[in-house]
Amino acid sequence: MPTRRGEPKKAAECLRTALRDYNLKFGTILNDPDLASLRASPEFKELQEEARLGGEDIGYSFRRDLKLISEVQAPFRGVRRFFYVAFSAAAGISLLFTVPRLFRAIKGGDGAPDIWETVGNAGINIGGIIVLVALFFWDNKKEEEQLAQISRNETLSRLPLRLSTNRIVELVQLRDTVRPVILAGKKESVSSALQKAERFRTELLRRGVLLVPVIWGEGRTPQVEKKGFGVSKKAATALPSIGEDFEKRAQSITAKSKLKAEIRFKAEVISLEEWERWIRDQQESEGVTPGEDVYIILRLDGRVRRSGKGMPDWSQIVQELPPMEALLSKLER
Repeated sequence: MPTRRGEPKKAAECLRTALRDYNLKFGTILNDPDLASLRASPEFKELQEEARLGGEDIGYSFRRDLKLISEVQAPFRGVRRFFYVAFSAAAGISLLFTVPRLFRAIKGGDGAPDIWETVGNAGINIGGIIVLVALFFWDNKKEEEQLAQISRNETLSRLPLRLSTNRIVELVQLRDTVRPVILAGKKESVSSALQKAERFRTELLRRGVLLVPVIWGEGRTPQVEKKGFGVSKKAATALPSIGEDFEKRAQSITAKSKLKAEIRFKAEVISLEEWERWIRDQQESEGVTPGEDVYIILRLDGRVRRSGKGMPDWSQIVQELPPMEALLSKLER
């Protein structure tokens, strides 16, 4: 049955219902190889944004998971908010007592408080409330930005790669083992960057660098079959099955050492459309025009270390990244 134009919309609607009524984990949607085509569509981007914000139409499970990660990364945000609210309330109560005094000071007469002192107290309270409320909303905005970044990181962690041994893995399985460097751009730019990287191959390997080239609109990714949203059978069987916990599997010492032996200097992206969508979303979040040549350096823990326009200066990266056996690399895991 050929893919119809309305299929992504219908599929997103079904997933929305499953998230709301059946407590489907959003991570399961990210893991499912049969949904690779859907994940590259605008409908999925809209679904993910709705899940991040939460609501009665889609449920709050994904947002709760994101907030738990956010609290680990920014543990004092809740404390700051408590003080914002407490000090705002104290300033508001003080202002309530100051207003009658201000009226008496304006009226004048015997026993009236000094008008300038009263106005000064009222101004301090009002200014304090304005500043604290502004800080509260600023913190909320920063939290939403952080949740959006965590959501993108979660999507990134589930993107598939083919290693030089032809084994297909998800990026999350390479955590603590390599520092992926994503090179996205036109074929000429990416090819030139790969050639220049060869001169620093030994030093980059010492730092755990794994090159991930993404050429806009090209690539040797497995073709999506014209049935529903599934990837090719070969790719689907190589990827782990639905609902498996990749993080726990990757923690196995035996699996880790075997995987490490298979990792070389460069990997090939699978499901190019998913990779392109993630990179374009990342570009939009950083104010870069989607589709420009960019590079993105990831940490050992899978988070974005830094990114930049154009292609990287490999000598600078060699100086910036510590060797894998260094203390800083151990702290980065």
